Amino acid sequence: MSLVGRAAGYPDLSSAGVTSLTPKIYSKKLLIAFYAKTVFGEIAQRDYEGEIKSQGDTVIIRTRPTPAIGTYTRGMDLNAVRQFFAPASMELQISEADFFSIGIDALDEAQNDINALDAWAIDTSEAMGINVDTKVLNNLYTSCHAKNTGATAGAKSGGYSIGTSGAPITLTKANILDYISYCSSVLNEQNVPTNGDRWMILPEIFVSRINTSDLRSALFTGDSSNQSLRNGRIGEIAGFKIFSSNNVNAATGSTYPIQFGHKAGITFASQLVKSRTIELQNTFGRAMEGLQVYGYKVVKPEAVGCMYAIAG
Repeated sequence: MSLVGRAAGYPDLSSAGVTSLTPKIYSKKLLIAFYAKTVFGEIAQRDYEGEIKSQGDTVIIRTRPTPAIGTYTRGMDLNAVRQFFAPASMELQISEADFFSIGIDALDEAQNDINALDAWAIDTSEAMGINVDTKVLNNLYTSCHAKNTGATAGAKSGGYSIGTSGAPITLTKANILDYISYCSSVLNEQNVPTNGDRWMILPEIFVSRINTSDLRSALFTGDSSNQSLRNGRIGEIAGFKIFSSNNVNAATGSTYPIQFGHKAGITFASQLVKSRTIELQNTFGRAMEGLQVYGYKVVKPEAVGCMYAIAG
C-alpha cells in the first residue's frame, strides 16, 4: 500500500506492482511487439518502411511493365514492334498518425521493484496493433480487383460466386472448405504465386465453422508454434495461411467481408518517429510518449480478393 495520499482521480500504481521507468528509447521494443500482435504485419509487404520519417511523407513505389509477347515470322521488322517503357510508379501516402502518452508518479516509481517497461510496452503495442489492424482491415478489401469478388469471380472463367455485400453467400461447416477452395482458384486465375505467401482473414464466427467441419482433420493444417497466440494465425487451408481476427467489422448487417490475397498485393509502412520519457512539469513523475505514423495501399489489386458471407 502507498504511504502517501493521492488526489481524486489520480491512479495509485504502487499496490499494483508497477515500477519505475528508465530514460530509454522504447521504439524497437514497442515495434517488435506491435508487429507480433497484428494481422496486417503478416499479410502485407513492408519494403518501404525505412523511407518514411513523418506524417505527410510520400513514398514512390516503382512498378514493372508487362511486355507484350508476339508471334515471330521470318524476316519481320522488329523495329516496328519494339516496346520502349517509360518509368512507371505509384505513390504511398503516409497519412495516418497515432500517439500514446503514459505517466507514472515518482513515488510509485520509487516504491516498486518490478520492471514496468515490459508490461507497458506489451500493453501499448497491443493497443497500437488493434487500432491499426482495425483501420487497415476495414479498408483494404474495397480496392480488390473486380474479378476477385462478386457473383462472377474468376478472371478467366467468371465461374465462382463468392457473394456481394447485398447478396452474401451462407457459410456453414458443410461448405466453408469448398468456398475457401474457390477463393484459391480465383487467385489462380489471376496467376497469383503459390509460394506460401497467400493469406485469408476470417472473423471468429467462421473459424468455428471450420473447427466443426467433418473434413477439418484432412484439410486443416494447425500451427503448432506460439505464433497463433500473437497474431491470430490458426493454420493453413488450400494454400492460404488462415488468420482469425476480431478487428474486421460487418460490411452490412451480419454480412462480413472475408478478405484473401497474396502478400505482394499490399504494402504497409510504419515508423515510431518520436519516442521519449520526460520529467513531468506539474508534479513529480515521468511520462512515456510516442508518435507513430503509417500508410498502406493495395499495390496489386489482382492479388487481393473478397468473399462476402454470413454464418449459417
